Amino acid sequence: MTASHTHAVRSEPGLTLAESGTGRPVLLLHGGGGPDTVTGLAAHLARTAHVVTPTHPGWNGTPRPDRFTGVDDLALAYLHLLHDRGLRDVLVVGSSLGGWIAAEMAVRDQAGLLGRLVLIDAVGVAVEGEPIRDFFALDARGVAEYAYHDSERFYVDPAEVPAAQLARRKADMAALRTVAGDPYMHDPKLLGRLGRVRIPALVLWGESDRIVTPGYGAAYAAAFGDGRFQSVAEAGHLPHIEQPEATFALIDAFLGE
Repeated sequence: MTASHTHAVRSEPGLTLAESGTGRPVLLLHGGGGPDTVTGLAAHLARTAHVVTPTHPGWNGTPRPDRFTGVDDLALAYLHLLHDRGLRDVLVVGSSLGGWIAAEMAVRDQAGLLGRLVLIDAVGVAVEGEPIRDFFALDARGVAEYAYHDSERFYVDPAEVPAAQLARRKADMAALRTVAGDPYMHDPKLLGRLGRVRIPALVLWGESDRIVTPGYGAAYAAAFGDGRFQSVAEAGHLPHIEQPEATFALIDAFLGE
Protein backbone atom coordinates (compact mmCIF):
# COMPACT_ATOMS: atom_id res chain seq x y z
CA MET A 1 0.00 0.00 0.00
CA THR A 2 1.35 3.38 -0.91
CA ALA A 3 0.56 6.89 0.19
CA SER A 4 1.89 10.30 -0.63
CA HIS A 5 3.59 12.55 1.88
CA THR A 6 0.84 15.10 1.41
CA HIS A 7 -2.14 15.17 3.71
CA ALA A 8 -5.23 13.53 2.23
CA VAL A 9 -8.75 12.98 3.49
CA ARG A 10 -10.93 10.15 2.29
CA SER A 11 -14.04 8.33 3.43
CA GLU A 12 -14.67 4.69 4.23
CA PRO A 13 -18.22 3.47 4.93
CA GLY A 14 -19.22 5.42 8.03
CA LEU A 15 -15.66 6.66 8.65
CA THR A 16 -13.74 9.83 7.85
CA LEU A 17 -9.99 9.34 7.56
CA ALA A 18 -6.96 11.60 7.24
CA GLU A 19 -3.78 10.03 5.86
CA SER A 20 -0.19 11.21 5.60
CA GLY A 21 3.34 9.87 5.24
CA THR A 22 4.76 6.60 3.97
CA GLY A 23 6.16 3.53 5.69
CA ARG A 24 4.89 1.28 8.44
CA PRO A 25 1.11 1.53 8.92
CA VAL A 26 0.02 3.48 11.98
CA LEU A 27 -3.55 3.93 13.18
CA LEU A 28 -3.80 7.05 15.34
CA LEU A 29 -6.93 7.35 17.49
CA HIS A 30 -7.93 10.65 19.06
CA GLY A 31 -9.65 11.19 22.38
CA GLY A 32 -12.81 13.02 23.34
CA GLY A 33 -11.32 16.36 22.34
CA GLY A 34 -11.37 15.38 18.67
CA PRO A 35 -8.80 14.95 15.90
CA ASP A 36 -7.20 18.36 16.46
CA THR A 37 -5.69 17.02 19.70
CA VAL A 38 -3.44 14.58 17.80
CA THR A 39 -2.41 16.78 14.87
CA GLY A 40 1.15 17.26 16.16
CA LEU A 41 1.54 13.58 16.96
CA ALA A 42 0.31 12.64 13.49
CA ALA A 43 2.86 14.98 11.91
CA HIS A 44 5.66 13.45 13.96
CA LEU A 45 4.73 9.86 13.16
CA ALA A 46 4.26 10.66 9.47
CA ARG A 47 7.97 11.40 9.17
CA THR A 48 8.64 7.66 9.09
CA ALA A 49 5.23 5.99 8.78
CA HIS A 50 1.94 5.96 6.90
CA VAL A 51 -0.43 7.43 9.44
CA VAL A 52 -4.18 6.90 9.22
CA THR A 53 -6.08 9.20 11.59
CA PRO A 54 -9.83 8.58 11.75
CA THR A 55 -12.30 11.11 13.03
CA HIS A 56 -14.58 9.02 15.20
CA PRO A 57 -18.16 9.09 13.90
CA GLY A 58 -20.03 11.98 15.51
CA TRP A 59 -16.95 14.12 16.15
CA ASN A 60 -16.00 17.28 14.28
CA GLY A 61 -19.38 17.51 12.59
CA THR A 62 -19.18 14.04 11.02
CA PRO A 63 -22.26 11.80 10.97
CA ARG A 64 -22.60 9.00 13.50
CA PRO A 65 -24.40 6.03 11.91
CA ASP A 66 -26.82 4.23 14.21
CA ARG A 67 -24.53 1.22 14.45
CA PHE A 68 -21.93 3.21 16.43
CA THR A 69 -23.27 3.19 19.97
CA GLY A 70 -20.26 1.96 21.94
CA VAL A 71 -16.49 1.76 22.00
CA ASP A 72 -16.68 -1.88 20.92
CA ASP A 73 -18.38 -0.74 17.68
CA LEU A 74 -15.51 1.63 16.96
CA ALA A 75 -12.91 -1.03 17.76
CA LEU A 76 -14.48 -3.52 15.37
CA ALA A 77 -14.88 -0.90 12.64
CA TYR A 78 -11.18 -0.02 12.81
CA LEU A 79 -10.16 -3.69 12.83
CA HIS A 80 -12.31 -4.22 9.74
CA LEU A 81 -10.65 -1.19 8.14
CA LEU A 82 -7.18 -2.68 8.69
CA HIS A 83 -8.31 -6.09 7.46
CA ASP A 84 -9.96 -4.70 4.32
CA ARG A 85 -6.81 -2.79 3.46
CA GLY A 86 -4.62 -5.84 3.97
CA LEU A 87 -2.53 -4.17 6.68
CA ARG A 88 -0.47 -6.11 9.21
CA ASP A 89 2.04 -5.28 11.95
CA VAL A 90 0.06 -2.11 12.55
CA LEU A 91 1.11 0.27 15.30
CA VAL A 92 -2.00 1.59 17.04
CA VAL A 93 -1.58 4.79 19.03
CA GLY A 94 -4.50 6.04 21.10
CA SER A 95 -5.01 9.05 23.35
CA SER A 96 -7.56 8.88 26.18
CA LEU A 97 -10.74 7.49 24.56
CA GLY A 98 -8.54 6.47 21.60
CA GLY A 99 -6.40 4.41 23.95
CA TRP A 100 -9.49 2.59 25.16
CA ILE A 101 -10.45 1.84 21.56
CA ALA A 102 -6.92 0.57 20.88
CA ALA A 103 -7.08 -1.79 23.88
CA GLU A 104 -10.46 -3.11 22.76
CA MET A 105 -9.02 -3.69 19.30
CA ALA A 106 -6.12 -5.65 20.77
CA VAL A 107 -8.32 -8.07 22.73
CA ARG A 108 -10.40 -8.69 19.58
CA ASP A 109 -7.50 -9.02 17.11
CA GLN A 110 -7.88 -12.67 16.21
CA ALA A 111 -6.21 -12.15 12.83
CA GLY A 112 -2.96 -10.79 14.31
CA LEU A 113 -3.16 -7.45 12.50
CA LEU A 114 -1.65 -5.36 15.30
CA GLY A 115 2.07 -5.21 15.98
CA ARG A 116 2.40 -2.74 18.87
CA LEU A 117 0.29 -0.46 21.02
CA VAL A 118 0.91 2.98 22.48
CA LEU A 119 -1.71 4.13 24.97
CA ILE A 120 -1.51 7.75 26.12
CA ASP A 121 -3.43 8.50 29.33
CA ALA A 122 -6.06 6.00 28.22
CA VAL A 123 -9.40 5.42 29.84
CA GLY A 124 -11.33 2.19 29.45
CA VAL A 125 -10.69 0.02 32.51
CA ALA A 126 -11.87 -0.02 36.11
CA VAL A 127 -9.05 0.21 38.67
CA GLU A 128 -9.94 -0.15 42.35
CA GLY A 129 -9.08 2.98 44.27
CA GLU A 130 -8.37 4.99 41.10
CA PRO A 131 -11.69 6.44 39.88
CA ILE A 132 -12.01 8.16 36.53
CA ARG A 133 -12.85 11.85 36.94
CA ASP A 134 -16.35 12.77 35.77
CA PHE A 135 -15.33 14.86 32.79
CA PHE A 136 -18.91 15.81 31.98
CA ALA A 137 -19.25 17.52 35.37
CA LEU A 138 -16.30 19.86 34.78
CA ASP A 139 -16.59 23.41 33.51
CA ALA A 140 -13.86 24.99 31.37
CA ARG A 141 -11.81 25.97 34.43
CA GLY A 142 -12.14 22.47 35.86
CA VAL A 143 -11.03 20.86 32.59
CA ALA A 144 -7.90 23.02 32.59
CA GLU A 145 -7.12 22.22 36.23
CA TYR A 146 -7.66 18.48 36.05
CA ALA A 147 -6.39 17.78 32.53
CA TYR A 148 -3.24 19.93 32.35
CA HIS A 149 -0.09 20.45 34.36
CA ASP A 150 -0.03 24.14 33.38
CA SER A 151 -3.70 24.98 33.74
CA GLU A 152 -3.26 28.72 33.18
CA ARG A 153 -1.59 28.14 29.83
CA PHE A 154 -4.38 25.90 28.54
CA TYR A 155 -7.45 27.47 30.10
CA VAL A 156 -9.75 28.97 27.48
CA ASP A 157 -12.58 31.26 28.55
CA PRO A 158 -15.74 29.98 26.82
CA ALA A 159 -16.83 33.60 26.36
CA GLU A 160 -13.91 34.04 23.97
CA VAL A 161 -14.69 30.96 21.85
CA PRO A 162 -16.70 31.47 18.63
CA ALA A 163 -20.25 30.16 18.78
CA ALA A 164 -19.68 27.65 15.97
CA GLN A 165 -16.71 26.16 17.80
CA LEU A 166 -18.69 25.90 21.03
CA ALA A 167 -21.48 24.13 19.15
CA ARG A 168 -19.00 21.65 17.71
CA ARG A 169 -17.57 20.94 21.16
CA LYS A 170 -21.08 20.35 22.48
CA ALA A 171 -21.73 17.89 19.66
CA ASP A 172 -18.42 16.14 20.37
CA MET A 173 -19.37 15.75 24.03
CA ALA A 174 -22.75 14.35 23.02
CA ALA A 175 -21.00 11.75 20.85
CA LEU A 176 -18.62 10.93 23.71
CA ARG A 177 -21.51 10.47 26.12
CA THR A 178 -23.24 8.15 23.65
CA VAL A 179 -20.31 5.80 23.06
CA ALA A 180 -18.60 5.99 26.47
CA GLY A 181 -21.05 7.36 29.02
CA ASP A 182 -22.70 4.21 30.36
CA PRO A 183 -20.90 2.58 32.05
CA TYR A 184 -18.84 5.72 32.43
CA MET A 185 -15.60 5.66 30.45
CA HIS A 186 -14.81 1.97 30.94
CA ASP A 187 -15.60 -1.61 30.01
CA PRO A 188 -15.95 -3.61 33.24
CA LYS A 189 -14.47 -6.69 31.58
CA LEU A 190 -11.53 -5.11 29.76
CA LEU A 191 -8.87 -5.12 32.50
CA GLY A 192 -9.17 -8.87 32.98
CA ARG A 193 -8.84 -9.51 29.27
CA LEU A 194 -5.63 -7.57 28.67
CA GLY A 195 -3.37 -10.38 29.89
CA ARG A 196 -4.09 -12.25 26.67
CA VAL A 197 -2.68 -9.35 24.63
CA ARG A 198 0.90 -10.43 23.92
CA ILE A 199 2.07 -7.66 21.59
CA PRO A 200 4.26 -4.99 23.22
CA ALA A 201 2.21 -2.19 24.78
CA LEU A 202 3.67 1.14 25.90
CA VAL A 203 1.45 3.01 28.35
CA LEU A 204 2.47 6.68 28.59
CA TRP A 205 1.14 8.96 31.31
CA GLY A 206 1.36 12.59 32.24
CA GLU A 207 2.52 12.81 35.86
CA SER A 208 -0.01 15.59 36.58
CA ASP A 209 -3.05 13.92 35.02
CA ARG A 210 -6.02 14.22 37.39
CA ILE A 211 -8.61 12.84 34.96
CA VAL A 212 -7.03 9.39 35.21
CA THR A 213 -4.11 9.27 37.62
CA PRO A 214 -0.65 7.77 37.08
CA GLY A 215 -1.66 5.01 39.52
CA TYR A 216 -4.51 4.12 37.18
CA GLY A 217 -2.07 4.10 34.27
CA ALA A 218 0.41 1.84 36.06
CA ALA A 219 -2.36 -0.69 36.75
CA TYR A 220 -3.42 -0.49 33.10
CA ALA A 221 0.11 -1.26 31.92
CA ALA A 222 0.54 -4.12 34.39
CA ALA A 223 -2.58 -5.84 33.06
CA PHE A 224 -1.08 -6.37 29.59
CA GLY A 225 0.85 -9.52 28.79
CA ASP A 226 3.79 -7.36 27.66
CA GLY A 227 3.07 -3.90 29.00
CA ARG A 228 5.34 -1.20 30.26
CA PHE A 229 4.58 2.12 31.95
CA GLN A 230 6.43 5.39 31.47
CA SER A 231 5.53 8.80 32.80
CA VAL A 232 6.02 12.25 31.33
CA ALA A 233 6.99 15.03 33.73
CA GLU A 234 5.16 18.37 33.78
CA ALA A 235 2.30 17.02 31.70
CA GLY A 236 -1.32 16.11 32.31
CA HIS A 237 -3.89 14.18 30.31
CA LEU A 238 -2.42 15.19 26.93
CA PRO A 239 1.37 14.90 27.27
CA HIS A 240 1.81 14.91 23.50
CA ILE A 241 0.48 18.49 23.59
CA GLU A 242 2.05 19.75 26.83
CA GLN A 243 5.41 17.99 26.45
CA PRO A 244 5.62 16.88 22.81
CA GLU A 245 9.37 16.40 22.59
CA ALA A 246 9.55 14.17 25.68
CA THR A 247 6.49 12.20 24.59
CA PHE A 248 7.72 11.71 21.03
CA ALA A 249 11.14 10.59 22.30
CA LEU A 250 9.55 7.86 24.43
CA ILE A 251 7.46 6.64 21.51
CA ASP A 252 10.43 6.69 19.14
CA ALA A 253 12.55 4.69 21.59
CA PHE A 254 9.75 2.12 21.96
CA LEU A 255 9.43 1.75 18.20
CA GLY A 256 13.20 1.51 17.79
CA GLU A 257 13.54 -1.53 20.04
